[in-house]
Amino acid sequence: MSNSGQLNNLSLASRIGGKLEKKDVLLAVEKYEKYHAAYEGEEEDRKANYTDLVNKYYDLATSFYEFGWGDSFHNAPRWKGETIRESIKRHQHFLALQLGLKPGQKVLDVGCGIGGPLREISRFTLTSVTGVNNNEYQISRGKELNRAAGVEKNCDFVKYGCYKEIYRVLKPGHYFAAYEWCTTDSFNPNNREHQKIKADIEIGDGLPDIRTTGKCLEALKQADFELIWEKDIALDSPLPWYLPLDKNHFSLTNFPATSVGRFVTRNMVRILEFVGLAPKGSQRVQIFLEQAADGLAEGGRRGIFTPMYFFVARKPLSEDH
Repeated sequence: MSNSGQLNNLSLASRIGGKLEKKDVLLAVEKYEKYHAAYEGEEEDRKANYTDLVNKYYDLATSFYEFGWGDSFHNAPRWKGETIRESIKRHQHFLALQLGLKPGQKVLDVGCGIGGPLREISRFTLTSVTGVNNNEYQISRGKELNRAAGVEKNCDFVKYGCYKEIYRVLKPGHYFAAYEWCTTDSFNPNNREHQKIKADIEIGDGLPDIRTTGKCLEALKQADFELIWEKDIALDSPLPWYLPLDKNHFSLTNFPATSVGRFVTRNMVRILEFVGLAPKGSQRVQIFLEQAADGLAEGGRRGIFTPMYFFVARKPLSEDH
């Protein structure tokens, strides 16, 4: 994939660790790993230390994401003959259309990463979009990319809470749409293979836990949203959504995710770390990101995980109460 948000090798090396001092990267990797089950970490500890866990993860992983995925960190249903980048843009346009966005409106993008989707949606709809995020490095990188794209007047970033906070800031009658990463009804919490796949996704993607689709709906109701419609959009994809993450699927447009691409990146990071251009601990970040990709692909193949549980909800009008 080639776009303005993708890093070259030296930029990757210089940005690993995000806001962390380079000397602190290895310690951050060690602390992050200890939160997870593979290193005898406990789910309750991950939830109790959610902010620290997530910030360490995104400081460590964001440059790798951008190197391999570009500036939009999400999957998309993909048609035959369609490139990955085309499918991602079409998916972003779909979201904008579902919200009925119109020129001049103000929009919140919650969990915006470094802002690839919000920049595309702002240009597509002529709206002003503010990305909300809980990681300072991603916010600063997003602002840098906004300036490079010339959209800094219409796109910005702030830090965030979640569903209840979204409900609070929305005007009555306005809409909230989201894609959530969820386990499906096929997930068996007592199946050891399913447990391992879930754990691989959690450690490789900075998640304290992956909730079910039912838990998402429950959280919406607890926040007083009115559900308009919901669906696992991944089921509509003519090509498997996880294909770009499958190391056995060769693709020139997403070369870093292929088996050969991973080998090249792994050795490149090893060399950069050895000569001191990348901080110590960089290889370990690469390892758990590959672990995540394998978990995502296997979760998709087995139908126990979806990265595209989509819903549209509305904040009721005051007279609806």
